[in-house]
Amino acid sequence: MRIDIITCLPKLLESPFSHSILQRAQDKGIVEVVVHDLRGYAVNKKKQLDDYAYGGGAGMVMMIEPIDNCISTLKAERDYDEVIYMTPDGETLNQQIANELSLKGNIMILCGHYKGVDERVRERFITREISIGDYVLSGGELGAAVLSDAIIRLIPGVLSDETSALTDSFQDNLLAPPVYTRPAEYKGMTVPEVLLSGHEKKIEEWRFKQSLARTKKRRPDLLDD
Repeated sequence: MRIDIITCLPKLLESPFSHSILQRAQDKGIVEVVVHDLRGYAVNKKKQLDDYAYGGGAGMVMMIEPIDNCISTLKAERDYDEVIYMTPDGETLNQQIANELSLKGNIMILCGHYKGVDERVRERFITREISIGDYVLSGGELGAAVLSDAIIRLIPGVLSDETSALTDSFQDNLLAPPVYTRPAEYKGMTVPEVLLSGHEKKIEEWRFKQSLARTKKRRPDLLDD
């Protein structure tokens, strides 16, 4: 898989892709993440990316020309399964969306900034709009990192134990059950005996019941689905 991220603040994305699972996935050659500095596609010597909004009002708007230049250049090099715009009014990211996108080959992600992008960008280039929650960030970079992380960890070969991703919260519309590790007793707090029994069927039954109970308590909306 290849993920191309378009941003006017590329340094914001250096750290998320330089550590842990995301770094290892790139080192293994399983995924390629390329960050593109939008200023390299600006239309004037000032490297201008934004301008005042028609009709007035506070905040600047990202111009269509630099974005067009960048997207068109990338599309001339390869085909993309999705061109995603990170925006608060997009569909809310969930595990099902991450699962779907993890099966794609090439994805482009556009990070918004300021008051957003010229609407004509969304009309002409964007195939999908995604939000990571009902709140507003300074730009789409952190959202792009979150989306990329959610996708990349699902690709076969990224995690050392590929079954790990399949037991994550939300994969079956349930929250994950409690987990424990050594020591079995700590300051009077003990691990449930069933987890120490070695009885796989009983352990799976216990985990399912715990997942169901936790979901009913914390996210009953998931059970409605």
